[in-house]
Amino acid sequence: MKIRFTEDLDHIEYAIRGLVPLAKKAAEKGREIIYLNIGDPLKYDFKTPKHIIEAAYIASMRDNRNYYGESQGIIELREAISEHEKRINNVDISPNDIIVTQGVSEGISFICRILLDRGDEALVPSPSYPLYINVPELYHARAVEYKVVEEEGWIPDIDDIRKNITDRTRFITIINPNNPTGSVYSEKVIRGIIDVAGEYGIPVVSDEIYNQIVFEGRFRSPASISKDVPVFVLNGFSKAYLMTGWRLGYVYIHDPSGENRDKAISLIMKMAMIRLSANTPAQYGAVAALRGPQDHIREINRKFRERSELMYKRLSEMPGISVVKPRGTFYIFPRISQEIFSGDDKKFVERLLLETGVFVVYGSGFGETGKGHFRAVTLPPEDIIRDAMDKIERFIRGI
Repeated sequence: MKIRFTEDLDHIEYAIRGLVPLAKKAAEKGREIIYLNIGDPLKYDFKTPKHIIEAAYIASMRDNRNYYGESQGIIELREAISEHEKRINNVDISPNDIIVTQGVSEGISFICRILLDRGDEALVPSPSYPLYINVPELYHARAVEYKVVEEEGWIPDIDDIRKNITDRTRFITIINPNNPTGSVYSEKVIRGIIDVAGEYGIPVVSDEIYNQIVFEGRFRSPASISKDVPVFVLNGFSKAYLMTGWRLGYVYIHDPSGENRDKAISLIMKMAMIRLSANTPAQYGAVAALRGPQDHIREINRKFRERSELMYKRLSEMPGISVVKPRGTFYIFPRISQEIFSGDDKKFVERLLLETGVFVVYGSGFGETGKGHFRAVTLPPEDIIRDAMDKIERFIRGI
């Protein structure tokens, strides 16, 4: 008996993990692998703060808070998120307008599902985090990429956003601070995007998962600026609170007019109820994360910045590599000169992995503008970064 499988997923790729099987094969043959592909601080020398662990997996489990939580998220966490958004981002949002998700990834799926019908379009930056390109396709819609200008520090091209809007455009995506480029947008840029969204009557989807990891400039949430444009905000606990494997995030709608709020919450809740609830003990840990000590954020940002600057310096000195200095996050997105490698960026990354063991992500996996680049995480301790950079430089000089 032959099973008939859907063909809808045949062309879906997730570049960040796509070459993991190749890395495993190389490791099995004795190659030492330096993993610079996944943005997970806990894979290196960062640890979840003790008070978060105690709240989730000691206190909550000891007190038998292991039950199914509300599909919307436990009220204690939604109240803590509301307080946090007011304190950090100057956004007044009711706990009733917040839905707790299983990571930002689930939030992306929820938003795409409630806003996109077959044939619709979502405007996403190019380069972009791959899920914003892939998830619309799961719902038979498509992502339309707008330009982000490398020569201007990876800043969105407002005119190109306007040029790409059609009668099928359903939302404009902002990823700030940006993955994969490490850029941080100015308030002027954010206002420009909001103005275009208002001009065409389109909501904004704002991914803010790195909003507390900023080295230069100042983060501004579109929800704190918009006076008439609805803004869906996505955020979570993986990065600043070092809770990657806990899979916990949230989404809310800031709707100045109030006319879209009830419908949006109702539709998201339909999806939230279908998957029952997010992890309950993890939610109690997240309450402690938001209401407890925040000192670790300053310390991890110091490390993130120092390591980012080291990798930037080393890459800048390599022949055939040009790179924009990251202003936030823990990513860097160098350009590979065609003079040193005439093949595509995926082949470059595959050869680099097989010949040196350094595992980075090919830039074309982040969209059209990513072609000819690669993304590396800047998270490892400095000795590992130096080792990786030495190997990349030898590889480039030997091509």
